Amino acid sequence: MKTLYPEIFPYDTFFLETGSKHSVYVEQSGNPDGIPVIFLHGGPCSGTKPDHRRFFNPERYRIALFDQRGCGMSLPFGELENNTTQDLIDDMERIRQHLGIHQWLLFGGSWGAALALLYAQQHQDKVAGMIIRAVFLARQQDLDWFAKDGANRIYPEQWQRLVESIPEPGRENLVEGLCDALWGEDEVAKRRVAKEWTAWGGQVALGIDFQPSIQSDHVTDKMVKQACMELHYARHHYFIKENQILENCRILYNIPTIIIHGRQDLVCPIEAGMNLNKALPWAEYIILPNAGHIAQGTEMIDALVSATDKFAEKPA
Repeated sequence: MKTLYPEIFPYDTFFLETGSKHSVYVEQSGNPDGIPVIFLHGGPCSGTKPDHRRFFNPERYRIALFDQRGCGMSLPFGELENNTTQDLIDDMERIRQHLGIHQWLLFGGSWGAALALLYAQQHQDKVAGMIIRAVFLARQQDLDWFAKDGANRIYPEQWQRLVESIPEPGRENLVEGLCDALWGEDEVAKRRVAKEWTAWGGQVALGIDFQPSIQSDHVTDKMVKQACMELHYARHHYFIKENQILENCRILYNIPTIIIHGRQDLVCPIEAGMNLNKALPWAEYIILPNAGHIAQGTEMIDALVSATDKFAEKPA
């Protein structure tokens, strides 16, 4: 079983100006002359972490990480103006051009997987390959599974806490009800909703490893802004047309791709992985019987590191 590569530190960090109020944090690590790869984090509301560099052999890869607009160390944190899927795709292109990279490998999971596919569909000639984990297709049914009717049947207790965090009139359309609370004037309601939305995501993503007892009663401004960002994308249908990702996969026929999906993933059920594989029949499709949603655990780490090693071994 393969494990993460040893801890490394960036040799280059900077803030990329975007022509808007956003400044995007970018870092490079590994081998400056290695295979360029960009890591696309999930969310939309998360950010990069030091361990994200460790999926790649630092002797073989030039590893680029960036925090998407309003996320992580990008500034201003939580800013939603000029924060759409197309803005993120444009930021990726700015990063590629700024770094002088001709082609790069895309590595993304969950929302990062959707972003990788959308970027590749606009910039096929700039993509040397893709490693897609925990496929998220940003369809209405994917949002409905997570926030309407699906995962709620598996964790009904945690779901009930989320539903009861908003006033009863807003419960018929939960996403809109959550948004009304988060963008409302009641500070107590904002923090209550942010806490329960965060707990719901943790429960579905972590399953039996989720420990509600460690959830702090103190809800930070950061938690509120993260919840706002995630729901900002959800309420706008991720700023794409329905089923856009699958319908446009046919133009990716020349891009080597590995799809990795855990069968126990309850955030992005494996149906999405199967349908992406149907749309990309040339891709290598790996089902991990015991893995869930997150990029942790021996089975998932082994598959991801094996995938990056495989691309590193390909002839130039």
